[in-house]
Amino acid sequence: MSASIKPFRLAVLISGGGRTLLNLADCIDRGEVDAEIALVISSRPDVAGVERAQQRGLPVKIVNRKEFQTAEIFSDVVWSYIREAEADLVCMAGFLSLLIIPDDFEGRVINIHPALLPKFGGQGMYGHHVHEAVLAADESESGCTVHIATNEYDRGPIILQRTCPVLAGDDPDALADRVFEQECVAYPEAVRQMIKRLRDQADSGATGI
Repeated sequence: MSASIKPFRLAVLISGGGRTLLNLADCIDRGEVDAEIALVISSRPDVAGVERAQQRGLPVKIVNRKEFQTAEIFSDVVWSYIREAEADLVCMAGFLSLLIIPDDFEGRVINIHPALLPKFGGQGMYGHHVHEAVLAADESESGCTVHIATNEYDRGPIILQRTCPVLAGDDPDALADRVFEQECVAYPEAVRQMIKRLRDQADSGATGI
């Protein structure tokens, strides 16, 4: 079966509640994203996202970061499961562990960041840390960025961004909720764009899936 018609296989990496994972799964179920979730990997064993994925009938592997001495060893195990699942695209969805991307998946890993990169990115900038920094900087606008993941934090090529206002009286929770609304639109759209890009590469004989 050709790459243009086979189901496009996603590996989704989580470390928390799995809301982004569930949003992707819902979009797939509604026919809005032409893909299937072939594997979910969690870097933590005791998070809500694991149970939520299992309740959806999604295949889940737990690779507990705390059980591995180095990022290299941890990454090797994660990639062994991803390759075994024959994933075409890797979607980081609140994945908080450093993952070293190997050559064969370069350009096939995407991440979503809850701010408008290049502002408020880099090591340690995740979750509420980002929203607190946006508020402390008195920004009038925030949003989210989907980008190609590389081996530098939040430095890969941007696929797309969506914006939302920062309102008077916002606290980190209120801003986070407004940003997440945009994430729910942005990430499925970015996945659609990446599927098209990688299929076009495959059809043209370029490096890809």
